[in-house]
This record gives sequence, C-alpha cells and structure tokens, in this order.
Amino acid sequence: MVEPMTTSAEVAARSGATPDPEVTAWPQAAAAPEPAATPEALASEFSLLTAVTRLDFLSRRDNVVLDGSTDSTDTDDDWMRIKDVTTSLDTEEALELLALGEVVARKAHENRHLGIRAALRGGADWTQIGRALGVSPRAAWERHASWLDGQAAARRAGDATALGEDSVVDARRLAGRRP
Repeated sequence: MVEPMTTSAEVAARSGATPDPEVTAWPQAAAAPEPAATPEALASEFSLLTAVTRLDFLSRRDNVVLDGSTDSTDTDDDWMRIKDVTTSLDTEEALELLALGEVVARKAHENRHLGIRAALRGGADWTQIGRALGVSPRAAWERHASWLDGQAAARRAGDATALGEDSVVDARRLAGRRP
C-alpha cells in the first residue's frame, strides 16, 4: 500500500518555512517492499535438490544447528563460516526461507505422483503405495486420481506444464480401479 504524500507547501505551512519549488512531495512513510523471493520465482530458478540445499543452509544459519565438537575439526567445511555470522536472518532472507519451504513442498508433491506412477509400473499395488505414503490404499488412490483430474483441468485451461491428455489416460489406466 502506498502512503499518502505530503507536499512541500503543506510541510512549509506547518513549519512556517518557505516551500522549496524543487521539491513537490515526500512520502510520509516508506511502503513495505515486495518480497523478491516468491515461490513462483524460486520454483523456476531452483530444482528440488537446489531448493532443499538452500532451505537447509538458511535454516541452519538461522538456528545455528552446528555441533561445535565435530565442526572444529572440519577446516574446509563451508558451514564453519557461518559460526561467526549473526544467527538472525535479515527480512529478505527470512522471506526467502519461507518461500523456499513452499517451493520444496510443491515440488515434493509433484514428485509424489511421479513416484506413484513409477511404483505402479514396477508392480506395486495400492496397499504398498498407501503404506509408503502413510495413508490407506483408498486414500492414496483417491489423492492420485484427484491429482490426475487437476492435471487434465490445467491442460484444458492452457497450462503447457500439465500432463497431456494421453499421459493422463495412460496414468489412469495404470492406476486401475479404486481399491
């Protein structure tokens, strides 16, 4: 939100000074800057592995998760450099940490369905897949079917990154009937 501007004439009238014709207005308060790191921007920039690595780095730096007894012997360890750095992230880094958490969650969710399809191709059944996901076989199947529905809808809406119609049909055939 942009704060209202104060003109030089208004400031001069309040202070009794003569207005400066070169200065027309000053912001009363600085507006909060937009975060530079959004999940959308970072998702296109980072692979899952890179996002996890950066998330881990920022998290460790913020929490100082260092074991002093083992780190003191690792002279070539990059993590050693953060011991002398303040443990508090600045606002931009904290927002990046937050956005990276969202990127990792989204990318992990996308990879879940790749894993399901690989497990099905490898011969796994929905009982095994449900166990691997920590849910019932029926819940695993329903989540996967719902994801496929979303992929089909996204493709119809013009999302070129969504699965194509043939891929969705093949994935549904591979998934079989609801357990």
